[in-house]
Amino acid sequence: MIELSKDQEADLTTEDGAHPRRLRLGIGWDKSRTGGFIGTGAPEIDLDASAIQFADGKLFDLAFYNNLSTRDGSVVHQGDNRSGSGAGDDESILVDLDKVYAKVDRIFLLVSSYAGHSLEWTDNAYCRVVTDDEAAVELARFRLTFAVKETGLVIAELVRRASDWSLHAIGIGIPAKIPTEAVPALQRLL
Repeated sequence: MIELSKDQEADLTTEDGAHPRRLRLGIGWDKSRTGGFIGTGAPEIDLDASAIQFADGKLFDLAFYNNLSTRDGSVVHQGDNRSGSGAGDDESILVDLDKVYAKVDRIFLLVSSYAGHSLEWTDNAYCRVVTDDEAAVELARFRLTFAVKETGLVIAELVRRASDWSLHAIGIGIPAKIPTEAVPALQRLL
């Protein structure tokens, strides 16, 4: 497993050199105990994971809590967790790289707070990429170790490189409560 830092990129290969074709992007977070103004009690935080596909610099399709699958079925959101409570991934998105439409060259992974809470109310946030098979090998993890004052965060992107894909850790806060509000900020990252 590779522990990614902001702006670092990793090939998505297993230890034996294989390029997995089905991935699970897991996102986890906890409610901050001390976030917000002068450490006042933190509200319940409902973060929403989204995957947004781009082709040739334009929005192509997306999967999120209100649209669980892309039209081609290559990206499928596994359902909404409204609290971030419990151990492990709070939300996950499955990606079948063989089904991704040929023109799609990037898939951004982001979280946003539909209720408009600043992400500084969260703690222990991460994104991880795991093979979606019986072995469930964790290929990469990106820990979010900084306060984000915005309502959204571009965590990472999957980037098509010929027939293979790589993971690029981004970690940039954006003002977005729903995925479509993130599109202009994502286009600036292309």
